Amino acid sequence: MEIEEILAEERLLILHSGEIPEIAYHSSLLYLSEDEDGPRLDLDEIDLMPLKEAVFERYKRILLRDLNPRNRDKSIYRGVARSIVNWKRMKGFAQKEGLDWSQAREEAARALYAFLHNEVEEVASGVRSSSINCSYEEVVEFWSELGLDHEELPKGLKEICEEPG
Repeated sequence: MEIEEILAEERLLILHSGEIPEIAYHSSLLYLSEDEDGPRLDLDEIDLMPLKEAVFERYKRILLRDLNPRNRDKSIYRGVARSIVNWKRMKGFAQKEGLDWSQAREEAARALYAFLHNEVEEVASGVRSSSINCSYEEVVEFWSELGLDHEELPKGLKEICEEPG
C-alpha cells in the first residue's frame, strides 16, 4: 500500500473518531511510525498535515453538531457546554499546529447566534424547555470569544440558562 493510501485511511479514521479526535490522531501517529504491526513510516510535516486537518475538521463537526437545534433531542447531542469545551480544544489544537481557525470561528459564531435566538424563541413560546446546559456567564463568554456583539444577545437568554454552581 502506498503512503498516500495509508495516510488517507488514517485521515478517515480521525474524521470518524469519537469526541476527542486528538486521541485518534496520536493513536494514528503511534501506529504509523512506531507500532510493530504498523508501516513504520518516517513522517514529515507535509505527511502529517492531512491528519492534523482531519482533527480540526472533526472538532468543528462536533462543535457545530451541538449548536444545531435539530440535534437537541438526539442521543448525540451534548449541549452548549460541550460546544464551549470543543471550541477551546479545537482552537488550542489549531494554534499549536499553526492551522487557521478564523473561518471555523465565523461558522461557530453564526451557529451559536442562530441556536440561542431559536432556543429563546422556542422556550418563550412554550414549544420546549431549555436545553442550555451551562450558565449565562459561560454563554456570554463563549459569545464574546466567537466575536459576537453583546448587543445582539437574545433577550430572555439569562432566564433559560442554568444557574451557576
